[in-house]
Amino acid sequence: MNPLLATLGGKLTERWLNLLILPGALFLAAAAVGTTLGHRHWHDADRLRATLDELAARPALDRTGTAALLVALVLLTAAAASLAAQFLGGGFERYWLRFGRDPLAHALTARRARRWRARDARVEDALARLGPTGSGPNGTVTVPRSTWDRIQALVEARDRIALREPARPTWYGDRMQTAADRVEDAYGADLAALWPRLWLILPESAERQLRSAHDSFAAAGRLAAWAAGYALLACWWWPAAPVAVCCGAVARSRARTALDTLAHLIEAAVDVHGRELAGRAGLIAPDTDAEPLSRGTGERMSELFRKAG
Repeated sequence: MNPLLATLGGKLTERWLNLLILPGALFLAAAAVGTTLGHRHWHDADRLRATLDELAARPALDRTGTAALLVALVLLTAAAASLAAQFLGGGFERYWLRFGRDPLAHALTARRARRWRARDARVEDALARLGPTGSGPNGTVTVPRSTWDRIQALVEARDRIALREPARPTWYGDRMQTAADRVEDAYGADLAALWPRLWLILPESAERQLRSAHDSFAAAGRLAAWAAGYALLACWWWPAAPVAVCCGAVARSRARTALDTLAHLIEAAVDVHGRELAGRAGLIAPDTDAEPLSRGTGERMSELFRKAG
């Protein structure tokens, strides 16, 4: 039992340091350096060294109690900064996934839809101009590699906006909406009604992968919050601006990757365990050798889980 508690304690300490203390302490150090040097003396190491020497020469710091209190204050402030970043990161997550009907959200959705339709028209035009250029051994049409590469580039440019015509203000919201639309198209099932029940029967391995993808998305939100913090610090010390830009770019890339993975895993969970859920709900016989989940069964599950009527 003692080794187990020691292992858990070590993991909690490591997590506490990685998530709270280290990022907050790094930001506090950058803030202290930035406010000391400012824009004018942004690279003046002698000025920073003189400030540190002046602080170290104060008599109060020679006392052990004062030094311990100062360290504790720094740790608490770093933890508070990290907690604030976590709170702001949750705000970024909600913003990325929002489905607003306010004028700004409507304007953003309309703008993204116009861009998507323009790029989709380029794809359709490229496919229309393709035409047969020769026949393969089985009568298939052969096309030069350069032509396929150009069409693939056009498709990727369109998909960077959304996989389907945008219905939400952001790519992230559209990606999750696309997952729900695919489930409905394939099985006639409402993913919002299905998912809470499906989550209860998922095996531990599937649950672990879903949590990992969601945690990665949450971590990207926290990184975006730190980017906002460094952007604010750039008002006093301009070298913080490149840090903010890099953090923002990495956060955007990681958030897209994590959410795309999460959406694929959600669809896969419905594909693999949807029939099991229907069997447990009593809508079909729990026969493992039966056909895959049918559209009629998906519609019946949605009606049942919505508590309609």
